[in-house]
Amino acid sequence: MRLGYWTPVYGGFLRNVGDEGMPATWDYIKSLSQLADRLGYDTTLVPELYLNDRKGLQAPSLEAWSLTSAILATTERLRVMTAVRPGFHLPAVTAKESSTITDIGGGRFALNVVAAWWEEEAKQYGGRFTRHDERYEQAREFVEILRGTWGETPFSYAGDHFTVQDTILEPKPRVVPAVFAGGESEHGRESIAGFADSYALHGGTVDEVREKVDDMNERRLRRHGLPFDEFAMSAYVIVRDTEAQARQELERITTVDPSSPGYASFEEFVRNSQLDVELSKREYSVGTRGLRPDLVGTAEQVAERIREFRDAGVTLLLIQSSPAHDELERIAVEVGPLLR
Repeated sequence: MRLGYWTPVYGGFLRNVGDEGMPATWDYIKSLSQLADRLGYDTTLVPELYLNDRKGLQAPSLEAWSLTSAILATTERLRVMTAVRPGFHLPAVTAKESSTITDIGGGRFALNVVAAWWEEEAKQYGGRFTRHDERYEQAREFVEILRGTWGETPFSYAGDHFTVQDTILEPKPRVVPAVFAGGESEHGRESIAGFADSYALHGGTVDEVREKVDDMNERRLRRHGLPFDEFAMSAYVIVRDTEAQARQELERITTVDPSSPGYASFEEFVRNSQLDVELSKREYSVGTRGLRPDLVGTAEQVAERIREFRDAGVTLLLIQSSPAHDELERIAVEVGPLLR
């Protein structure tokens, strides 16, 4: 099990807490990235959202691809997994950007292809918003063009969503970026088994995660004859000296503030997603169902729980925590040695 974390592009992770001490600035992201690099974290996920769905539409948020280049240029070992939403990008241009970014990072770059759900954001930024099942067809075509241009010159492709003709992409990436993707509907799972290298999960219970890992490996074995390379799971982590202190912190961050602007997108997220579990506002308070794994307690309790997810098939834990600079250090120092 390798440990990673989410880069807080929106100034934090909590919808019920205003100032988390994680400003949406490059200075903060640079400091956090270099700290995580020194602490030995394996991967950071840089989410791509042009509007802030944690702190409210008016709150600042940073752009993922600019950050990716900067993080890679100022770290030495940290892999950067960058979210990309096909409705906001041209695939051949993304392939070109990826080749350059891979060179900057010495191969420490991966993609997380996201079937975007936020219709309001697409309206504001001119993205192509497609309905649920069609999003995964769009994503499949997007990835096929990425891989085609990374591997062939010239490359042509004619799809329902994207078309390129005699595309020349040089230089090719020396290390082809891994492609992650996540989805829970039947159509989403089957599509991802066809076009992705690795699977990204929202948080779940051990049994839920084990079912998904087994199901997705079975699908990919049927499609490609090989299991997925990696299984990454997002989770919010709280480590304290006692379980009571950890539970007290959990209560603090999940006490729902009905007036919080961070819930403006809740109904739209639920409406435009086909989730396989019911989601409450309390659970949504940190996003990506990060509370569901219940990684809350002492270092020993959290480490034991992480080992259960490792045994269920998770290979990469993508941590959310607040404030990230303090909590990532605490997790690395107190939990990390218990996992080795």
